[in-house]
Amino acid sequence: MTQQKQNGNLVAIITMFFIFAMISFVTNLAAPFGTIWRNEYAGSNTLGMMGNMMNFLAYLFMGIPAGNMLVKIGYKKTALIAMAVGFLGLFTQYLSSLFGANAEVFAFGEYVIKLNFVIYLLGAFICGFCVCMLNTVVNPMLNLLGGGGNKGNQLIQTGGALNSLSGTLTPLFVGALIGTVTSKTAMSDVAPLLFVAMGVFVAAFIIISFVAIPEPHLQKSGAKKEKFSHSPWSFRHTVLGVVGIFIYVGIEIGIPGTLNFYLADASDKGAGIMMNGAAIGGAIAAIYWLLMLVGRTASSAISGKVSSRTQLIVVSATAIVFVLIAIFTPKDVTVSMPGYTVGEGFMMAQVPVSALFLVLCGLCTSVMWGGIFNLAVEGLGKYTAQASGIFMMMVVGGGVLPLIQQSISDSVGYMASYWLIIAALAYLLFYGLVGCKNVNKDIPVED
Repeated sequence: MTQQKQNGNLVAIITMFFIFAMISFVTNLAAPFGTIWRNEYAGSNTLGMMGNMMNFLAYLFMGIPAGNMLVKIGYKKTALIAMAVGFLGLFTQYLSSLFGANAEVFAFGEYVIKLNFVIYLLGAFICGFCVCMLNTVVNPMLNLLGGGGNKGNQLIQTGGALNSLSGTLTPLFVGALIGTVTSKTAMSDVAPLLFVAMGVFVAAFIIISFVAIPEPHLQKSGAKKEKFSHSPWSFRHTVLGVVGIFIYVGIEIGIPGTLNFYLADASDKGAGIMMNGAAIGGAIAAIYWLLMLVGRTASSAISGKVSSRTQLIVVSATAIVFVLIAIFTPKDVTVSMPGYTVGEGFMMAQVPVSALFLVLCGLCTSVMWGGIFNLAVEGLGKYTAQASGIFMMMVVGGGVLPLIQQSISDSVGYMASYWLIIAALAYLLFYGLVGCKNVNKDIPVED
């Protein structure tokens, strides 16, 4: 019986690893897919990033409800619902490649929005609900399956590594399938990725259905909800940390997302890469996510000796320097970086050196979430759980800030849009230096 339980746990753990990877895969589809829609709407970066915006907007609506679902129906049912919703979202995005290309819905400034774009945005929004629920489920579920302690943390770190690896491969695969964005490029070109993702969700749904999952947080019938005299909003460092999470996710998505658009744009406004621009952009954006994996690994090795505050200060200041160099370096100063296409395989391409410094920011952004979260919940005690739901809502920043950045790039240029990133990084530096200090220690936090 014990052996059977261990085998069941192993299957569940492997499945959770796949789901951890799928979270990043589904999330990171939006930005490279945006290059297709940007071309569809005459180079509008703002419209190109709308899919990413819809994906993250779902967090605003689902952050707290997802936490409530864990309490009311448990991890297993929440995960199953999330996978069903994810399949629906991916299938809806696929439908945008089948019909609606000739049906006009409404005017957006100088652009006439077609039905297929609306369908795609709906699919991205549905996928956002999925990844929000999965984010809420996967971390605690892996911790439970590992029995907590060091083993539970080890499983979470392994899942995080797979999450980063998936984030690395996604823009690479999309870029390889697209190659160079032309007037004939459409969502049908990336349909294979959507089918793979849907297949993984179906397989995970079936496996999880037959695996027993511990449910220690499942609310007992008749249990009364505890009322607190204060809330996380009573703590200044937590409120500033909530803003920090909103800004951080915008930075994390905005840097590679805009870079991908910049490199895929063959016009004078973009990098001017005439052949395989989308493939090169996807491959270089993939390096950013790979460096996030490197940064997380390095951080886990030094976190026992180097505080979250010190790490946040150092990486925020370093990222500001990297982005400033990228902004002020002329476009004709180039460096050789790798690209990939289906026909030619891996190749070296000459790209503006700004791309190199923006990619290096992945080393910095990799440790920011953990640092901000740890500092923001320090000293919260019994209010920590409430704060976690608020932080999940603030992931919406990954949709809002990149959309603003693309709007800026439409009007004044790609590199100029990175001044928004500078301002956001400056806030995180302020938070690490000053804002993270708990000035509300008089509030009782123990039961």
